[in-house]
Amino acid sequence: MTMATKVLDITKEHCPMTFVKTKIELSKLQPGDILEVLLSEGEPLDNVPRNAKEQGYNVLSIEHVEGTTHKVVIKK
Repeated sequence: MTMATKVLDITKEHCPMTFVKTKIELSKLQPGDILEVLLSEGEPLDNVPRNAKEQGYNVLSIEHVEGTTHKVVIKK
């Protein structure tokens, strides 16, 4: 079974919608699937990875993309 990777762009969203949208996307995935979340630095970058870990998801990486945009890779 191959892992599916889905990309979610929440760079225009603000807390708490950033994690709400992330959680909705994660709920649609199968266990083992990957969600790449594009978000802005500041609150979203602090909150989304922390909240994902608290919900029991595996945060694989956090990397800078460009400007204020970062990518958080979460495995369900």
